[in-house]
Amino acid sequence: MSLKPSATIRYTAMRLGIFVGCLAVVAVLVHFGLVPAGLGDANGAWVVLLALVLSAPLSFVLLRKQRDEMSTQISGRVAGAKERLAANRTQEDDAARVGS
Repeated sequence: MSLKPSATIRYTAMRLGIFVGCLAVVAVLVHFGLVPAGLGDANGAWVVLLALVLSAPLSFVLLRKQRDEMSTQISGRVAGAKERLAANRTQEDDAARVGS
């Protein structure tokens, strides 16, 4: 077993980091009045939504390599699971033929 963290965990952590960074930047911009603070009591929701809107395209562009690694890792696991399933089906079919 390797000590290298899962590509999915790395991608998720990096995506969360980008969101938290965007959240901090938007909160500072709203605090200093450079970005509107929202309507009424919606300031918190406005800041979170604006941070989500900013972090999504940044994650798409900046995390392309990590997303590809994650995809490769997941497709490898799926292929392995399909091979094991096919092997199990073959064993069950052979056992059914012998038992008949």
